[in-house]
Amino acid sequence: MTRKPADEQPVRRRTTLHDVAARAGVSAATVSRVLNGTYRVSAETQSRVRRAAEELDYVVNAQARSLVASSSGLVAVLVTDITAPFYNRIAKGLAEQVTAEGRVCILSTPQSGDLDGELATITTLRQQSPEAIVLVGGVHESPDYRKRIDGLAHSLDAEGSRLVLCGRPSPTKDTPATVVEYDGEAGAFAITSHLLSAGHERILFLGGGAGSTTTNPRVRGYRRALEAYGTTPDPALIAHGSSTRVFGYEEMTRILASGTPDFTAVFASDDLAASGVLAALRGHGLRVPDDISVVGFDDTPVALDTVPSLTTVHVPMEEIGRTAIQLALHRHEADFRNAQHAVLGTHITVRDSVRPLVHKRT
Repeated sequence: MTRKPADEQPVRRRTTLHDVAARAGVSAATVSRVLNGTYRVSAETQSRVRRAAEELDYVVNAQARSLVASSSGLVAVLVTDITAPFYNRIAKGLAEQVTAEGRVCILSTPQSGDLDGELATITTLRQQSPEAIVLVGGVHESPDYRKRIDGLAHSLDAEGSRLVLCGRPSPTKDTPATVVEYDGEAGAFAITSHLLSAGHERILFLGGGAGSTTTNPRVRGYRRALEAYGTTPDPALIAHGSSTRVFGYEEMTRILASGTPDFTAVFASDDLAASGVLAALRGHGLRVPDDISVVGFDDTPVALDTVPSLTTVHVPMEEIGRTAIQLALHRHEADFRNAQHAVLGTHITVRDSVRPLVHKRT
């Protein structure tokens, strides 16, 4: 087969508003309203339009395709919950490094708490032609999530931009993204081993969404420590829910209302959940650590504000943010080209919320 000369090769036509409308089965005007947010449109129609735009890789601002992203000087940061200490500490590190690199940081939150909401917000951010789009925090992985995020990463890469994942894994090993994680499994193994070495064999793991990329490593580390110590993990001692103070309080209150606890220690999924556990135990007349020992995860300021102060796992949150920006913005330099996936270490911070038991093993 004879190849056509380069000047005769077909040129890929740029996706238009009408293409998106045809894919979504709506008018071009409706597509415009949804993507620009100028009129109220039903949630079902919004979802259909945004999915069509994503599938066709349509960017509202046509200039976003023709401008070189690296000239914009903007870094867009998408944070699931800016009120959560874990997220805002990472965001602080991100913003500081963005400033140090001479760029401007745009901070945003998803339009809704699901994948569609996250991707819809990213579509809006792409109109600004950012050098990088940073996603902060864990997610519930699924084949659909991996496919769509991998597609996003490739689209951004083609535009000269970069997808950056902070505190969540890459969807595939070949995804063109900068990934900075922390060793949550090792931290959970260490804190569970700390409790086991103090004589606690019945340890309740409480909090964190089941299947979350944040929770899963912590549960693995918890289970691995029990097994290493010769204790079979008890599924009845894992209570998933959310990483919030409200869940920690309500779940512990529910457990205590069902009778005398059959555990001597609680490993809360994070410090916020641990603070709720402490409040519930105190409300039932139980003392920490005299009656029940409690540990958390993250080492946020909450851990110092509790009574007693909380033994927890330190996560280098601000360093995660700084490292992510440094790797992403210098990814073309020799020193950083092959270092686009970093895993930072964790360690225990021992305070006052764990009591050794008399019957601990030798």
